Order: sequence, then structure tokens, then C-alpha cells
Amino acid sequence: MSAIGRSLRIYHAKERRPALDAFHRRFLAPGELAFDIGCHVGDRAASFRRLGARVVAVEPQPRLARALRLIFRGDPDFTLVPSLLGASEGESVLRLNSANPTVATASDAFVAAAAGAPGWEGQVWDAEIALPRTTLDALVARYGGPDFVKIDVEGWEAEVLAGLSEAPRALSLEFTTIQREVALAGLERLTALGYRAFNACLGESMRWEFAAPVAAGAMAEWLVALPAEANSGDIYATLEPGRLAA
Repeated sequence: MSAIGRSLRIYHAKERRPALDAFHRRFLAPGELAFDIGCHVGDRAASFRRLGARVVAVEPQPRLARALRLIFRGDPDFTLVPSLLGASEGESVLRLNSANPTVATASDAFVAAAAGAPGWEGQVWDAEIALPRTTLDALVARYGGPDFVKIDVEGWEAEVLAGLSEAPRALSLEFTTIQREVALAGLERLTALGYRAFNACLGESMRWEFAAPVAAGAMAEWLVALPAEANSGDIYATLEPGRLAA
């Protein structure tokens, strides 16, 4: 089975859908708008669509973009943007991992951090492509303000956030324990945008780590204290704290 086929089988498994939809329902309602930045094989985007939300999906990997066009073909409320995002418009280089497309990255620092790190053994970025780069602000200008933004871009999260000027109602940001400094920079940017309420999930658990939303300082302390084997997860920020309660 190809690497993409394996990801499709795992992430689009029917048994995952109820938990995904129940979790995302706290952020999205029918007719609202979601940005899926780093769409991968589209399992989150598919969940947003099942909830009736419109989706703008950003996925720069050509093979994954082709898969997404097939998965969402004929859906007028799914828009694919085959680009990178960053702090400004221009061009960046995307490093590809053909055996594990999940971890394609525009961050050389991410590749360096993964080298020899426990849990990241055997990862090889064996190709690269130059791609156009746009910003979250440009997407907002073109498609409208999103109600929820998911960002999962393998060590490039702070760069993506630097291209955002106004806070959406809610947002998620992936982190890894090999690059905690990226998550901490992301938290700083989120605070500057006006977010004061945060929670987090580890891995694909869809379970809150805090019973109630916490401030940025408490979230930063939690990130720093995580054991390396926690590996990855997502930070959630919202302007409406009740959405982050257990």
C-alpha cells in the first residue's frame, strides 16, 4: 500500500468519524467557514463538511492535492488552495518525505530537529519543490473571515500565524515535543492577537488535557513539562472560553 493510501485508510476510517464530528461541533455550525491549513488527506475537512461548514483547504503537496480533488470532487463548498502559507507572499521550498507525506515541511529547522530524535527514526526528506506562498490575511480577503482555523504544518506554524492580523473565533495549532520553541512562539502570537483561553489535546485523542480553559502562561508551562514521548498534539485557542470546557 502506498504511503498516501495508508494515510487514507487510517484517517478516513469510519470508526473515527463520530469522535471527530462531536469534537469539532463545538467550533463549527452549518453554514460557517473553516480554514484547514495543512489539509493532508482531508479527514478534518471531511468532518467540517459533515457538520455543514464550508471549507477552504490549503495543501501544497501535489500528490495529496490530487487525492483531495478526488475525495471532494463535485463539492461546491470545498475549495482547495495548492499553496504554502507564511508571513508574507512570495515563494518557499517544501521538503517532501515520500515514505511519510504527513511530515512534509517548509522548515529546515524541523528537519534538523527530527534528525536522531526518539520517535522520528528513519524519517528521510528526499525531495523538495519550490511553491508559491500566500498568507492567512490573503485567504481572509479572498474567501471571508473563518469561524475556525486548523493549522498543522510541521514546524511552520509560527510563520503561518505571522501572516494573520485578526483573530478568528477559534483556532488550533499543532505542536511537537522536538520543537517546543515553535509552539511557544505560536502561543505568543496568539496572545498578541487577543486570545486568552487555551486548551490542548495530545495526538489524535480529541480529549482535553485541562478540565477548563487555561491562560497562555499555564499552557506554556504544560508544553515545557511534557515528556518527549508525548510527541505531538494540538493547542486550541478561542475568544469564547466555554468552547474549551470539558
